[in-house]
Amino acid sequence: MSRAARATLDLGALRHNFERIRSQAPASRLLAVVKANGYGHGLLRVARALPEADGFGVAHIEEALSLREGGIVQPIVLLQGFTDPAEIDVLARQHIETVVHHPEQVRMLERQPPTPPLGVWLKLDTGMHRLGLGAADADEMHRRLRTCPGVVLRAVLSHLARADEPAHPFTEQQRAEFLRLSESWDLPRSLANSAAVFSARRYHFDWVRPGLALYGISPFAQGLAGELGLRPVMTLRGQVVAVKALRRGEAVGYGGSWRASRDTRLAIVAVGYADGYPRHAPNGTPVLLGGRSCSLVGRVSMDMLAVELPPEVSPRLGEEAVLWGEGLPVEGIARAAGTIPYELVCKLTPRVRLEVIDG
Repeated sequence: MSRAARATLDLGALRHNFERIRSQAPASRLLAVVKANGYGHGLLRVARALPEADGFGVAHIEEALSLREGGIVQPIVLLQGFTDPAEIDVLARQHIETVVHHPEQVRMLERQPPTPPLGVWLKLDTGMHRLGLGAADADEMHRRLRTCPGVVLRAVLSHLARADEPAHPFTEQQRAEFLRLSESWDLPRSLANSAAVFSARRYHFDWVRPGLALYGISPFAQGLAGELGLRPVMTLRGQVVAVKALRRGEAVGYGGSWRASRDTRLAIVAVGYADGYPRHAPNGTPVLLGGRSCSLVGRVSMDMLAVELPPEVSPRLGEEAVLWGEGLPVEGIARAAGTIPYELVCKLTPRVRLEVIDG
């Protein structure tokens, strides 16, 4: 039997999370964000599992085209927009909508009016200072797009920089700027990411754009998805390939960075950084084995990691340990490793065997 790491993807949990978000923002349409290969869960797999989504958000044109080629018929929005005039006609022909966030994009559209008409989401910079039109350009670019042949304005949007910190006043400042810049425009509005969906309804407007929450992960800097009524979609598992007895003072792994403070036992689990598990996860990072929380010890290797076993846990060879997911929230692993859950679920490598549960 293969000893490869295994990730199960629970599409029932994905649909549960979608409905949970829908219930949180019942008056808004829902643009499900599936960029980065569906946050590591599979671009087409996620989109096909969500037929009730009002649309899908992607980062790159290749992602959008993959959805169309895979039979997805809902609206698709290219969130980073286009940079090459040659992409304009491709987007129009495939009925892929695009974000416009820069005056040069407006000039491209004026020089090359698309046929059929291209749906455009106009993006405002309300303080994140990444993408978006600022106050100096917003009204003029809106006017020019309104009169540009072959362009249909669909919505106005912005992106929140600190919505994962619910008490921070900057989110409310961004909301006020968003309303001020777009107050005279008769366009649907979109501001809320996953964190804002669960923060307050005043951020919801006409469209919400959940990403991380769809996959059963809390979008907040603190807290867990279960507290929001979300279920994990991805569970990463690895098999126990050895059980070792260590005497007090003996070390494990490269560099001998951890030494046993007493006679103890270790389980060696066949998961490592070549699978996408974080190499810098420290001693004490939790691993679930036999339904009990155990502790990672020593350095994570390319193919293996070591887990200290409490006396009541006696795994057999081939038994599976849970690295994150069902019973072990990925948020906790990310915090222990000094990173964010996005990075963990997006960075699984191709050698991890994927199994889909669709119940």
